[in-house]
Amino acid sequence: MLLYAVNGRTRELGLRVALGAGPRQIERLVMAESLRLAAVGVPLGLAGLAAAAQAARSMLLGVAPLNPVSYAFSAAAALALALAAAWIPARRATRVDPMEALRSE
Repeated sequence: MLLYAVNGRTRELGLRVALGAGPRQIERLVMAESLRLAAVGVPLGLAGLAAAAQAARSMLLGVAPLNPVSYAFSAAAALALALAAAWIPARRATRVDPMEALRSE
């Protein structure tokens, strides 16, 4: 999804590069957008996980449904995956040719 969003913003990113934005600034912009999405998604996912754990309480053997260690690990794993998934579109966004992006459409 993020790759699709970056491709849709090619013209904007090309304009930013043409106006003097460096590769690090473009990369930081795309990564920040991804982290904002993850900051909304992780708490929602943890809430869904809590609801599912309560529903599946009879199948959880030896684990409390609201185990904080499991929740912390799940949140950390989700954030790590969000960063890894954002890195490829962010790197691709730094390679936008400003002239090509401005000529498109």
